[in-house]
Amino acid sequence: MDEIEKKYILDKHNKKIAVQVDIKTFEKIENILEDHGLFKLIQEGNEKEYLGLNDAKEFYKGLDKAN
Repeated sequence: MDEIEKKYILDKHNKKIAVQVDIKTFEKIENILEDHGLFKLIQEGNEKEYLGLNDAKEFYKGLDKAN
């Protein structure tokens, strides 16, 4: 993995209070976090029960009537 180039923002006591990264690095981090969140959501979905064909058809018929 590449080293993240960062700049620290300090308070008046020289305590690190924030980090600044370039936009390209931030977007990479953001994409990784979104992908991870999507992966976890998909995993959770796999633990639920699935509808059978007939039940799914009935469910979708109900959706059409609701609109």
